[in-house]
Amino acid sequence: MYKYHNLNPISKVGLDEFTKDYAPVSTPETADAILVRSAAMHEMEFATDLKAIARAGAGVNNIPLEKCAEQGIVVFNTPGANANGVKELVIAGMLLASRDIIGGINWVQENEEDGNIAKDAEKAKKAFAGQELQGKKLGVIGLGAIGVLVANAATHLGMDVYGYDPYVSVDSAWRLSRSIHHTTNVDEIYENCDYITVHVPALDSTKGMIGKDALSLMKEGVIVLNFARDVLVDSEAMVDALVAGKVKHYVTDFPTPEIAGVKGAIVIPHLGASTEESEDNCAKMAVKEVMDYLENGNIRHSVNYPDCDMGLRGDKTRILVLHHNVPNMIGQISAVLAKDNMNIADLTNKSKGKYAYTMIDVDSEVQEGVVEELKQIGEVLRVRVIC
Repeated sequence: MYKYHNLNPISKVGLDEFTKDYAPVSTPETADAILVRSAAMHEMEFATDLKAIARAGAGVNNIPLEKCAEQGIVVFNTPGANANGVKELVIAGMLLASRDIIGGINWVQENEEDGNIAKDAEKAKKAFAGQELQGKKLGVIGLGAIGVLVANAATHLGMDVYGYDPYVSVDSAWRLSRSIHHTTNVDEIYENCDYITVHVPALDSTKGMIGKDALSLMKEGVIVLNFARDVLVDSEAMVDALVAGKVKHYVTDFPTPEIAGVKGAIVIPHLGASTEESEDNCAKMAVKEVMDYLENGNIRHSVNYPDCDMGLRGDKTRILVLHHNVPNMIGQISAVLAKDNMNIADLTNKSKGKYAYTMIDVDSEVQEGVVEELKQIGEVLRVRVIC
């Protein structure tokens, strides 16, 4: 029986994916896996039985990734599961920035006791006039799960869409509409687009990428949207650009003290993935990732270990070794198995940065002594056997 613990409320639709071989536990100390959304885990101490952490969402800044990797705990996230919810809010953000819908609604609320409100509205509405999206140029920076959906949706609104992503995956490229201009120079987006939306992860190379230099290249009155991560935009530079009128509107899903209340900023309280469908999809994906890892050893969508898949275990015994990515690990592991007369039926090894993962199917039972020998190999972090 596998045990799991929820650090946050997790969608029942997702939890229902667990089979009868899984049971919830009230504390994380006895769990094989933890499911989490936003709970902070950096100060947590992890029990030796904990094998996996699944984040029902894409961002994992609340999880100590390297600490987990060093303890042989695989951390999963659920990329793309909430993509449609975010895409729809990005489209809504473009509309809110193009038409002064918020200003118009506020006017109605302020004049709700006006007995002649219908007639007065006809006079007042010119103050809230805007522009249409059709025919405007949209630049999409980052063509992952969300960026592709935004780009494709914008073409159906009649926008002229430019996409930039030097690392676009084959899968994303297949899903991208042929009418989208794929540029290899992000400056082309900064210089030519009326709307710019950013959809890249928060890395050292992307933090502050929308800063003073990028803003200086943009058109007067540009509209910038950020539904990815707050740190991608230099808040000080953006405030200066809003005050100067360089940026007409900055639409963001991340309230910060620097940007909240600034004229021209449309700040949404992190609602991108706050839909029932997104929460269900994230939970379902997280549960499936955990089950496949615990039952078959397969890793899919890990953020601290390489993805690695040998399919269903079948009638073989599967040995799983999480280790540092150093030379001769496979040789040392194979030598231990050979010494104990164990035949390797299949083997897969993958690496990701400092860490690597080796999956081995053998034809015979694995004795406890073999497991202990494998654990004694230098740089091995965890050994698990599924039979």
